[in-house]
Amino acid sequence: MFYLYFMDTFQKAVQLRNAKWLATGLFLLMLAVYVLMIYCSGWTDALWIGYVKAFSEAAMVGALADWFAVTALFHHPLGIPVPHTNLIEKSQKKIGHNLGDFVVANFLSPESIRPYIRKVFISRYVATWLEKESNKALLITELSLLLEDIIAKTNDESVTALIAREGKSLIGQIKLNLVVANALCYFIEHGEHEKPVTLLAGKIKEYIRENEDMVREKVKEESFFFIPKFVDNKLASKIANGLIRYFDEIEKDPGHKIRTEISAQLFLFAKQLRTESQWEEEFQRLKDSLLSAEQFHKYALAIWSSLKKTIRGELADKDSALKRYLGHSLDELAHKLKTDKALREKTDHWIRHNAYKLILRNTENVSALISNTVGNWQGRELSRKLELEVGKDLQFIRINGTVVGGLVGLLIYALTRLFS
Repeated sequence: MFYLYFMDTFQKAVQLRNAKWLATGLFLLMLAVYVLMIYCSGWTDALWIGYVKAFSEAAMVGALADWFAVTALFHHPLGIPVPHTNLIEKSQKKIGHNLGDFVVANFLSPESIRPYIRKVFISRYVATWLEKESNKALLITELSLLLEDIIAKTNDESVTALIAREGKSLIGQIKLNLVVANALCYFIEHGEHEKPVTLLAGKIKEYIRENEDMVREKVKEESFFFIPKFVDNKLASKIANGLIRYFDEIEKDPGHKIRTEISAQLFLFAKQLRTESQWEEEFQRLKDSLLSAEQFHKYALAIWSSLKKTIRGELADKDSALKRYLGHSLDELAHKLKTDKALREKTDHWIRHNAYKLILRNTENVSALISNTVGNWQGRELSRKLELEVGKDLQFIRINGTVVGGLVGLLIYALTRLFS
């Protein structure tokens, strides 16, 4: 790109130099003709010498006048700081401001851009472009590099603080008593609490069966001294067997009254969790004790570190799930844009609408950009740039001035001769 710019600048400089030499050469030719006519007038009185002399004399005046005018735009003629010369360098701020206003008024007005915006149909082009595997792979690669660059430049402490702050705010809005109450009601309504009851009844039954001797000892400890031991043993066996049968019934009977009572008590407890303020306060204290600012920061740091590691791993893997998902999503987008006319029209309308708004909203910024860019150039640099762009054409003013000046001088001489 720089090479092309350099070559273009070099070519324009060569063209400008050649045009200057042509205009200057024509002036020197007129000077030579004028000198020759003065020499010839010394040894002959031929009528044509006066006409040629008048033409060459006036041509030199026209050439010099236009040379001064053209040169005064970009330089001080002959380096002499004549007033109102070197105009470009002296007026660069004004030029920048006027140029910015000119571009905005003539190229970025609603009337100017509306016809072009209406011709914008990007969706079909995007669909065709995405159908090529090389383009899709290029886009995925660029997106991956962009995401990797964003992650690399992201301040870990800022992200951690953001996660901690948002997490604390989110959790602060959650009422744990309602969460627990709702979860408890869900388990009861779906019979999930029956499984623990069945398991617990079975475990108690087996425990009593395996520890009948302990039951017997407890009966003896609570029995009166005058009751015979065989009576205590008999009583202990009946108590143990009764408990075993009772818990066996609870375990096997889904409609047992104990189960019904447990369900009712759990529903009552869920209602208390919802309505009684003491439970809300208890859960709030529990939440505050478990989730301090330091702990939130620790959790947030762990979350961000894990997320960053996962994303980087996905981006490094050429066949990662993330890249496959991106590829699949791009395929779907291309297919929809190509086959869904309504989606294409909607997409193009959205692009045109927002492009139109964006351009109009930033016209002042465009004007300021042009004005500041031109205004911040070195005065000599601005003069040089403009001379390279238009200087070659301005040299033809010098050439035309030479020819026209000569013709005007010839006409004046001829009229003078005619009426004298």
